[in-house]
Amino acid sequence: MAQSFDVCIRGAGVVGRTLSLLLARERLRVALVPGPAPAAGGPDVRAYALNTASRGLLESVRSWPDAEHATPVLRMDVHGDMGGEVTFDAQRHPATEALAWIVDVPALEARLADAVRFQPQVEVVDAPVQAALTVVCEGRASRTREEFGVHYDEVPYGQHAVATRLRCERPHGQVARQWFLPDGILAFLPLEGPEGNSVAVVWSVRQDEAQRLLAMEPTDFEQRIHAASQDTLGAVTLDAPRAAWPLQQARADRWCGPMAATAGGPAQGKPKAAPARSWVLAGDAAHAVHPLAGQGLNLGLADAQGLARVLRERDYWRSVADLKLLRHYERERKAALLPMGWAMDGLQQLFSRNEGPVPWLRNWGMRGFERSGLVKDWVTRQAMGLG
Repeated sequence: MAQSFDVCIRGAGVVGRTLSLLLARERLRVALVPGPAPAAGGPDVRAYALNTASRGLLESVRSWPDAEHATPVLRMDVHGDMGGEVTFDAQRHPATEALAWIVDVPALEARLADAVRFQPQVEVVDAPVQAALTVVCEGRASRTREEFGVHYDEVPYGQHAVATRLRCERPHGQVARQWFLPDGILAFLPLEGPEGNSVAVVWSVRQDEAQRLLAMEPTDFEQRIHAASQDTLGAVTLDAPRAAWPLQQARADRWCGPMAATAGGPAQGKPKAAPARSWVLAGDAAHAVHPLAGQGLNLGLADAQGLARVLRERDYWRSVADLKLLRHYERERKAALLPMGWAMDGLQQLFSRNEGPVPWLRNWGMRGFERSGLVKDWVTRQAMGLG
Protein backbone atom coordinates (compact mmCIF):
# COMPACT_ATOMS: atom_id res chain seq x y z
CA MET A 1 0.00 0.00 0.00
CA ALA A 2 1.26 3.49 -0.90
CA GLN A 3 2.44 5.52 2.08
CA SER A 4 0.29 8.56 2.93
CA PHE A 5 2.08 11.78 3.89
CA ASP A 6 0.89 15.01 5.48
CA VAL A 7 3.89 17.08 4.37
CA CYS A 8 6.44 16.72 1.58
CA ILE A 9 9.62 18.76 2.12
CA ARG A 10 11.65 19.34 -1.02
CA GLY A 11 15.23 20.00 0.02
CA ALA A 12 17.14 18.16 2.76
CA GLY A 13 19.57 20.86 3.83
CA VAL A 14 19.78 22.22 7.35
CA VAL A 15 16.43 24.05 7.17
CA GLY A 16 14.59 21.15 5.50
CA ARG A 17 15.84 18.52 7.92
CA THR A 18 15.18 20.72 10.96
CA LEU A 19 11.63 21.37 9.78
CA SER A 20 11.03 17.65 9.20
CA LEU A 21 12.03 16.90 12.80
CA LEU A 22 9.83 19.69 14.17
CA LEU A 23 6.79 18.46 12.21
CA ALA A 24 7.45 14.84 13.17
CA ARG A 25 7.15 15.86 16.82
CA GLU A 26 3.58 16.91 16.00
CA ARG A 27 2.84 13.40 14.71
CA LEU A 28 2.75 14.53 11.09
CA ARG A 29 3.97 12.08 8.47
CA VAL A 30 6.78 13.77 6.53
CA ALA A 31 8.41 12.85 3.22
CA LEU A 32 11.87 14.41 2.84
CA VAL A 33 13.25 14.77 -0.70
CA PRO A 34 17.01 15.39 -0.94
CA GLY A 35 18.19 17.84 -3.57
CA PRO A 36 20.78 17.06 -6.25
CA ALA A 37 24.04 15.68 -4.90
CA PRO A 38 26.75 18.37 -4.65
CA ALA A 39 29.46 18.30 -7.26
CA ALA A 40 32.52 16.33 -6.25
CA GLY A 41 35.24 18.53 -4.84
CA GLY A 42 37.37 19.24 -1.81
CA PRO A 43 36.28 19.63 1.79
CA ASP A 44 33.40 21.93 2.67
CA VAL A 45 34.94 25.21 3.88
CA ARG A 46 31.68 26.86 4.95
CA ALA A 47 30.88 27.68 8.57
CA TYR A 48 27.66 29.05 10.05
CA ALA A 49 27.35 31.72 12.74
CA LEU A 50 24.37 30.48 14.76
CA ASN A 51 22.73 32.57 17.47
CA THR A 52 21.14 31.60 20.78
CA ALA A 53 17.70 31.06 19.24
CA SER A 54 19.11 28.72 16.57
CA ARG A 55 21.10 26.76 19.13
CA GLY A 56 18.01 26.26 21.28
CA LEU A 57 16.02 25.08 18.27
CA LEU A 58 18.68 22.58 17.16
CA GLU A 59 19.12 21.30 20.71
CA SER A 60 15.37 20.71 20.88
CA VAL A 61 15.63 18.28 17.97
CA ARG A 62 18.87 16.75 19.37
CA SER A 63 21.04 17.97 16.51
CA TRP A 64 23.49 20.42 18.09
CA PRO A 65 27.08 19.44 17.13
CA ASP A 66 29.75 18.39 19.62
CA ALA A 67 31.83 21.10 21.29
CA GLU A 68 34.81 20.84 18.92
CA HIS A 69 32.49 21.68 15.99
CA ALA A 70 30.64 24.60 17.67
CA THR A 71 33.00 27.31 18.91
CA PRO A 72 31.45 29.98 21.20
CA VAL A 73 32.11 33.59 20.20
CA LEU A 74 32.65 35.71 23.32
CA ARG A 75 33.47 38.94 21.52
CA MET A 76 33.22 40.45 18.06
CA ASP A 77 35.58 43.20 16.90
CA VAL A 78 34.53 45.25 13.87
CA HIS A 79 37.11 47.57 12.26
CA GLY A 80 36.35 50.36 9.84
CA ASP A 81 38.70 51.58 7.13
CA MET A 82 39.50 54.93 8.83
CA GLY A 83 39.78 54.08 12.51
CA GLY A 84 36.13 53.40 13.30
CA GLU A 85 35.66 50.43 15.64
CA VAL A 86 32.75 48.59 17.25
CA THR A 87 33.04 45.83 19.85
CA PHE A 88 30.28 43.44 20.89
CA ASP A 89 30.84 41.55 24.15
CA ALA A 90 28.85 38.58 25.47
CA GLN A 91 29.53 39.67 29.05
CA ARG A 92 27.04 42.51 28.60
CA HIS A 93 24.29 39.93 28.01
CA PRO A 94 24.22 37.45 30.91
CA ALA A 95 21.14 35.68 29.50
CA THR A 96 23.43 33.72 27.17
CA GLU A 97 26.97 32.40 27.32
CA ALA A 98 28.06 33.59 23.86
CA LEU A 99 27.22 36.07 21.12
CA ALA A 100 27.07 33.20 18.62
CA TRP A 101 28.60 29.81 17.84
CA ILE A 102 30.66 29.13 14.73
CA VAL A 103 29.52 25.74 13.52
CA ASP A 104 31.14 23.44 10.95
CA VAL A 105 28.66 22.73 8.18
CA PRO A 106 29.48 19.01 7.70
CA ALA A 107 29.21 18.31 11.44
CA LEU A 108 25.80 19.98 11.69
CA GLU A 109 24.48 18.23 8.59
CA ALA A 110 25.69 14.86 9.93
CA ARG A 111 23.88 15.35 13.26
CA LEU A 112 20.65 16.30 11.49
CA ALA A 113 20.94 13.30 9.15
CA ASP A 114 21.31 10.98 12.16
CA ALA A 115 18.27 12.51 13.85
CA VAL A 116 16.19 12.09 10.69
CA ARG A 117 17.30 8.48 10.30
CA PHE A 118 16.00 7.60 13.76
CA GLN A 119 12.72 9.51 13.42
CA PRO A 120 10.00 7.06 12.26
CA GLN A 121 7.65 9.88 11.25
CA VAL A 122 10.12 11.05 8.57
CA GLU A 123 10.84 9.06 5.43
CA VAL A 124 13.57 10.05 2.98
CA VAL A 125 12.22 9.51 -0.54
CA ASP A 126 13.83 9.69 -3.98
CA ALA A 127 11.26 11.97 -5.62
CA PRO A 128 8.45 14.34 -4.59
CA VAL A 129 5.29 12.60 -3.40
CA GLN A 130 1.72 13.82 -3.07
CA ALA A 131 0.95 15.41 0.29
CA ALA A 132 -1.45 17.97 1.67
CA LEU A 133 1.41 20.47 2.06
CA THR A 134 4.60 20.81 0.02
CA VAL A 135 7.37 22.86 1.65
CA VAL A 136 10.10 24.15 -0.65
CA CYS A 137 13.51 24.30 1.10
CA GLU A 138 15.71 23.88 -1.97
CA GLY A 139 17.74 27.07 -1.56
CA ARG A 140 18.00 30.10 -3.77
CA ALA A 141 18.30 28.10 -7.01
CA SER A 142 15.04 26.24 -6.35
CA ARG A 143 13.44 24.71 -9.44
CA THR A 144 10.21 23.91 -7.63
CA ARG A 145 9.73 27.59 -6.84
CA GLU A 146 9.91 28.29 -10.56
CA GLU A 147 7.41 25.52 -11.28
CA PHE A 148 4.93 27.20 -8.93
CA GLY A 149 5.30 30.48 -10.84
CA VAL A 150 6.93 32.41 -8.01
CA HIS A 151 9.02 35.44 -8.95
CA TYR A 152 12.32 35.56 -7.06
CA ASP A 153 13.49 39.15 -7.10
CA GLU A 154 17.30 39.08 -7.09
CA VAL A 155 19.43 42.18 -6.59
CA PRO A 156 23.10 41.24 -7.19
CA TYR A 157 25.69 43.12 -5.17
CA GLY A 158 28.42 42.71 -7.77
CA GLN A 159 30.43 40.88 -5.12
CA HIS A 160 31.55 37.32 -4.51
CA ALA A 161 32.27 35.71 -1.16
CA VAL A 162 35.68 34.02 -1.11
CA ALA A 163 35.80 31.37 1.63
CA THR A 164 38.55 29.17 3.03
CA ARG A 165 40.16 28.07 6.32
CA LEU A 166 43.37 29.42 7.87
CA ARG A 167 45.77 28.17 10.51
CA CYS A 168 47.00 31.19 12.50
CA GLU A 169 50.19 31.84 14.43
CA ARG A 170 48.22 33.02 17.48
CA PRO A 171 44.99 31.58 18.97
CA HIS A 172 41.75 33.32 18.08
CA GLY A 173 40.68 33.76 21.73
CA GLN A 174 37.00 33.08 20.84
CA VAL A 175 36.82 36.44 19.07
CA ALA A 176 35.12 36.92 15.68
CA ARG A 177 36.79 39.68 13.69
CA GLN A 178 35.57 41.76 10.76
CA TRP A 179 37.33 44.41 8.70
CA PHE A 180 35.45 46.84 6.46
CA LEU A 181 38.11 47.60 3.88
CA PRO A 182 38.04 49.87 0.80
CA ASP A 183 38.03 46.80 -1.46
CA GLY A 184 35.70 44.52 0.52
CA ILE A 185 34.63 43.02 3.83
CA LEU A 186 36.86 40.42 5.52
CA ALA A 187 35.69 38.17 8.37
CA PHE A 188 37.61 35.71 10.58
CA LEU A 189 35.34 33.25 12.42
CA PRO A 190 36.92 31.18 15.24
CA LEU A 191 37.03 27.39 14.91
CA GLU A 192 38.13 24.28 16.83
CA GLY A 193 37.03 25.34 20.30
CA PRO A 194 38.20 27.93 22.85
CA GLU A 195 41.91 27.16 22.47
CA GLY A 196 41.88 26.89 18.68
CA ASN A 197 44.03 28.82 16.25
CA SER A 198 41.99 28.01 13.14
CA VAL A 199 39.52 30.43 11.53
CA ALA A 200 36.95 30.26 8.78
CA VAL A 201 37.37 33.11 6.31
CA VAL A 202 34.66 34.93 4.36
CA TRP A 203 36.00 37.73 2.17
CA SER A 204 33.36 39.70 0.23
CA VAL A 205 34.99 41.41 -2.75
CA ARG A 206 34.20 42.50 -6.31
CA GLN A 207 33.81 39.68 -8.80
CA ASP A 208 37.05 40.46 -10.64
CA GLU A 209 38.95 40.64 -7.35
CA ALA A 210 37.46 37.30 -6.28
CA GLN A 211 38.87 35.69 -9.42
CA ARG A 212 42.31 37.11 -8.64
CA LEU A 213 42.18 35.83 -5.06
CA LEU A 214 41.20 32.35 -6.24
CA ALA A 215 44.00 32.28 -8.81
CA MET A 216 46.78 33.47 -6.45
CA GLU A 217 49.54 31.14 -5.39
CA PRO A 218 48.97 30.02 -1.77
CA THR A 219 51.87 32.05 -0.39
CA ASP A 220 50.70 35.20 -2.19
CA PHE A 221 47.17 34.72 -0.88
CA GLU A 222 48.47 34.21 2.65
CA GLN A 223 50.50 37.42 2.48
CA ARG A 224 47.53 39.34 1.09
CA ILE A 225 45.13 38.18 3.80
CA HIS A 226 47.78 38.66 6.51
CA ALA A 227 48.10 42.31 5.47
CA ALA A 228 44.32 42.81 5.23
CA SER A 229 43.84 41.38 8.74
CA GLN A 230 46.47 43.80 10.08
CA ASP A 231 48.63 41.04 11.62
CA THR A 232 45.93 40.49 14.26
CA LEU A 233 46.58 36.73 14.57
CA GLY A 234 50.14 36.70 13.26
CA ALA A 235 51.26 34.73 10.24
CA VAL A 236 48.54 32.69 8.52
CA THR A 237 48.66 29.46 6.52
CA LEU A 238 46.02 28.14 4.15
CA ASP A 239 44.39 25.07 5.67
CA ALA A 240 41.76 24.30 3.00
CA PRO A 241 40.92 25.01 -0.64
CA ARG A 242 39.37 28.33 -1.65
CA ALA A 243 35.79 28.60 -2.87
CA ALA A 244 33.62 31.49 -4.06
CA TRP A 245 29.97 32.26 -4.77
CA PRO A 246 28.02 35.39 -5.84
CA LEU A 247 26.30 37.60 -3.26
CA GLN A 248 22.83 39.05 -3.61
CA GLN A 249 19.76 40.20 -1.80
CA ALA A 250 16.65 38.30 -2.88
CA ARG A 251 13.01 37.86 -1.92
CA ALA A 252 10.21 35.73 -3.33
CA ASP A 253 7.08 37.72 -4.12
CA ARG A 254 4.78 34.95 -2.83
CA TRP A 255 5.63 32.46 -0.11
CA CYS A 256 2.56 30.21 -0.34
CA GLY A 257 -0.30 29.23 -2.61
CA PRO A 258 -2.64 26.43 -3.73
CA MET A 259 -1.40 23.53 -5.82
CA ALA A 260 -3.33 22.58 -8.94
CA ALA A 261 -6.16 20.23 -7.99
CA THR A 262 -6.45 16.86 -9.67
CA ALA A 263 -9.72 15.02 -9.84
CA GLY A 264 -9.97 11.61 -8.27
CA GLY A 265 -11.54 8.55 -9.82
CA PRO A 266 -15.32 8.20 -10.14
CA ALA A 267 -17.33 6.87 -7.23
CA GLN A 268 -20.75 5.40 -8.14
CA GLY A 269 -20.90 7.56 -11.25
CA LYS A 270 -20.03 10.83 -9.48
CA PRO A 271 -16.70 12.65 -9.74
CA LYS A 272 -14.68 12.67 -6.55
CA ALA A 273 -13.04 15.97 -5.63
CA ALA A 274 -9.39 15.81 -4.69
CA PRO A 275 -8.46 17.13 -1.22
CA ALA A 276 -6.97 20.64 -1.15
CA ARG A 277 -3.19 20.83 -1.40
CA SER A 278 -0.89 23.81 -0.90
CA TRP A 279 2.76 24.83 -1.09
CA VAL A 280 4.91 27.14 1.03
CA LEU A 281 8.52 28.42 0.92
CA ALA A 282 11.14 28.50 3.69
CA GLY A 283 14.82 29.41 4.02
CA ASP A 284 16.87 30.59 1.06
CA ALA A 285 14.09 29.53 -1.32
CA ALA A 286 12.13 32.47 0.14
CA HIS A 287 14.87 35.03 0.87
CA ALA A 288 18.59 35.79 0.86
CA VAL A 289 20.62 38.50 2.63
CA HIS A 290 24.25 39.63 2.56
CA PRO A 291 26.45 37.44 4.83
CA LEU A 292 28.19 40.36 6.56
CA ALA A 293 26.23 39.77 9.81
CA GLY A 294 26.08 35.98 9.47
CA GLN A 295 22.28 35.88 9.78
CA GLY A 296 21.33 33.81 6.71
CA LEU A 297 20.86 30.42 8.36
CA ASN A 298 19.46 31.96 11.54
CA LEU A 299 16.67 33.48 9.43
CA GLY A 300 16.06 30.16 7.67
CA LEU A 301 15.82 28.25 10.94
CA ALA A 302 13.44 30.90 12.25
CA ASP A 303 11.28 30.18 9.17
CA ALA A 304 11.21 26.48 10.07
CA GLN A 305 10.33 27.23 13.68
CA GLY A 306 7.64 29.74 12.68
CA LEU A 307 5.99 27.40 10.18
CA ALA A 308 6.05 24.48 12.63
CA ARG A 309 4.48 26.65 15.33
CA VAL A 310 1.69 27.88 13.04
CA LEU A 311 0.83 24.31 12.08
CA ARG A 312 1.04 23.10 15.68
CA GLU A 313 -1.33 25.80 16.94
CA ARG A 314 -3.94 25.35 14.19
CA ASP A 315 -7.55 24.51 15.07
CA TYR A 316 -8.15 20.76 15.08
CA TRP A 317 -10.41 21.01 12.04
CA ARG A 318 -7.91 22.87 9.86
CA SER A 319 -5.71 21.00 7.43
CA VAL A 320 -1.97 21.70 7.22
CA ALA A 321 -2.80 22.93 3.70
CA ASP A 322 -5.08 25.69 4.99
CA LEU A 323 -4.00 28.85 3.16
CA LYS A 324 -5.12 31.08 6.03
CA LEU A 325 -2.46 29.45 8.22
CA LEU A 326 0.20 29.66 5.56
CA ARG A 327 -0.50 33.33 4.84
CA HIS A 328 -0.23 34.06 8.55
CA TYR A 329 3.22 32.42 8.51
CA GLU A 330 4.18 34.46 5.42
CA ARG A 331 3.14 37.78 6.94
CA GLU A 332 4.90 37.00 10.22
CA ARG A 333 8.19 36.03 8.63
CA LYS A 334 8.22 38.85 6.07
CA ALA A 335 7.71 41.34 8.90
CA ALA A 336 10.61 39.82 10.85
CA LEU A 337 12.89 39.87 7.79
CA LEU A 338 12.21 43.44 6.73
CA PRO A 339 14.46 45.30 9.22
CA MET A 340 17.27 42.74 8.81
CA GLY A 341 17.14 43.03 5.03
CA TRP A 342 17.21 46.83 5.18
CA ALA A 343 20.10 46.83 7.65
CA MET A 344 22.26 44.37 5.68
CA ASP A 345 21.59 46.09 2.37
CA GLY A 346 22.25 49.54 3.86
CA LEU A 347 25.56 48.48 5.42
CA GLN A 348 26.70 46.80 2.22
CA GLN A 349 25.89 49.89 0.17
CA LEU A 350 27.54 52.18 2.70
CA PHE A 351 30.82 50.25 2.80
CA SER A 352 31.00 49.70 -0.96
CA ARG A 353 31.21 53.46 -1.66
CA ASN A 354 34.40 55.46 -1.30
CA GLU A 355 33.64 58.76 -2.99
CA GLY A 356 33.80 62.15 -1.24
CA PRO A 357 33.09 62.22 2.49
CA VAL A 358 31.46 58.75 2.62
CA PRO A 359 34.43 56.95 4.28
CA TRP A 360 34.72 59.64 6.96
CA LEU A 361 30.95 59.61 7.62
CA ARG A 362 30.68 55.84 8.00
CA ASN A 363 33.62 55.64 10.41
CA TRP A 364 32.18 58.58 12.36
CA GLY A 365 28.93 56.60 12.51
CA MET A 366 30.75 53.50 13.79
CA ARG A 367 32.34 55.50 16.60
CA GLY A 368 28.95 56.97 17.52
CA PHE A 369 27.32 53.54 17.52
CA GLU A 370 30.06 52.19 19.78
CA ARG A 371 29.10 54.83 22.36
CA SER A 372 25.33 54.44 21.92
CA GLY A 373 24.78 52.20 24.96
CA LEU A 374 21.17 50.96 24.92
CA VAL A 375 20.87 51.17 21.13
CA LYS A 376 23.94 48.98 20.69
CA ASP A 377 22.66 46.51 23.30
CA TRP A 378 19.29 46.29 21.53
CA VAL A 379 20.93 45.59 18.15
CA THR A 380 23.12 42.93 19.76
CA ARG A 381 20.10 41.19 21.32
CA GLN A 382 18.31 41.11 17.97
CA ALA A 383 21.31 39.49 16.28
CA MET A 384 21.59 36.97 19.13
CA GLY A 385 17.96 35.95 18.65
CA LEU A 386 16.94 37.30 22.06
CA GLY A 387 14.61 40.02 20.76
